[in-house]
Amino acid sequence: MALLRWINPPYSAFMAETQLTAWSNHDRTYVFRHRWADLNQISPNLPLAVVASEDQKFTAHWGFDVEAIEKAYEMNQHSHRVHGASTISQQVAKNLFLWSGRSYLRKGLEAYFTVLIEACWPKRRIIEIYLNIAEFGYGTYGAEAAAERFFHKPAAKLTRADSAVLAAVLPNPQRLNATAPSAYVQQRRDWILGQMQALGGAEMLEEIDAYPSRGR
Repeated sequence: MALLRWINPPYSAFMAETQLTAWSNHDRTYVFRHRWADLNQISPNLPLAVVASEDQKFTAHWGFDVEAIEKAYEMNQHSHRVHGASTISQQVAKNLFLWSGRSYLRKGLEAYFTVLIEACWPKRRIIEIYLNIAEFGYGTYGAEAAAERFFHKPAAKLTRADSAVLAAVLPNPQRLNATAPSAYVQQRRDWILGQMQALGGAEMLEEIDAYPSRGR
């Protein structure tokens, strides 16, 4: 775990699981796209959009948003649809090391890896790895591959609108389309743009840089 603070992971457990599933189903539509980009090679618009969309308390927690968990639990008591409350750190733990699905064992391991991630990596490294392993479309992982596939430009050139669209599809990237956004994606994009404005730009990124790991 500590080595991943400096060594870029070439692959994730989620990538492997999806690729094996595609191969076993003889899915010829699956094309694996992934290229690592350091955080300074990614437009600052994208981490801002992702934090605005996925985890607005990213710089303020140690891996778990207790208030969001309590709210999700309350909503799940009165809804047939399961609401999640995963932070960016939890998503990194799940995507990088674990398998999909819901079980007490997997959730326990997710919590374990989340604690390790927060203890060993600064926030800057957590968001960097997240932006490189997140799925932005079927078989498309990471900011660089997503920028090239959907906008025909490098990740460094992503605009605020581009970044908001990519963040908007994160909840279900295999169904939501960044190339031809549905009305739902457009509505979510507009909401994310508003949240980005409220969070600020350089100030939020400076806060991420200033937030150390427990192990520092």
